[in-house]
Amino acid sequence: MNEQQDPEHCYSLLAQDAADQVERHERLDGKVVVDIGGGGGYFTEEFRRRGAQSYLFEPDVHELGSGPGTGAVLADGYLLPLADGVADVSFSSNVLEHVDDPQTFLSEMVRVTRPGGLIYVSFTNWYSPWGGHEWAPWHYLGADRAVARYQRRTGRPAKHTLGENLHAIHIGPTLRQVRSRDDVTVVSARSRYWPFLAGAVTKVPGLREFATWNLLLILRRCP
Repeated sequence: MNEQQDPEHCYSLLAQDAADQVERHERLDGKVVVDIGGGGGYFTEEFRRRGAQSYLFEPDVHELGSGPGTGAVLADGYLLPLADGVADVSFSSNVLEHVDDPQTFLSEMVRVTRPGGLIYVSFTNWYSPWGGHEWAPWHYLGADRAVARYQRRTGRPAKHTLGENLHAIHIGPTLRQVRSRDDVTVVSARSRYWPFLAGAVTKVPGLREFATWNLLLILRRCP
């Protein structure tokens, strides 16, 4: 709720939680982690605190902030300046809904991950209560109406525009596309934030589009 007003607190908590989720499947100490679209570097720094060699790749120089530190690269997630299979963990938090071609983005994450390595992807699905981001939940009444309401109430333009830097991405089609790939196996598909029934809710068509809130995919690169 306070992400824009207090990003330091919000993203520090998210980074700790995300690192915990990664470590349920892959120990971070001594591993190479690429953080794709990590903005201000909160996730990168948390991985480093846990002993990883972590590098941040972010396409928007404004998102990097004033002090991105070492290991930050201005780069597009569609074409990462990395060799094949260099990462033990490829990580992307809440980026997929902001790219126009999610499948190419995912393929690039897979490409740079070593065989047997881990791929962490989470995104906010469009029919989630948070699907409209700062103008949620009024996106249920239409994006144009939601943006106009946000601007009237705040007196400033919305950060996100549907079809430009925010896209309507859905759980069912994404799961089908990922499961159809022959270069990854799905380790986990669950709601990122639910403390209970996190895996069950993603198995119910229809309901999952609203109730998942944020889909977390843990993938393993095939040998």
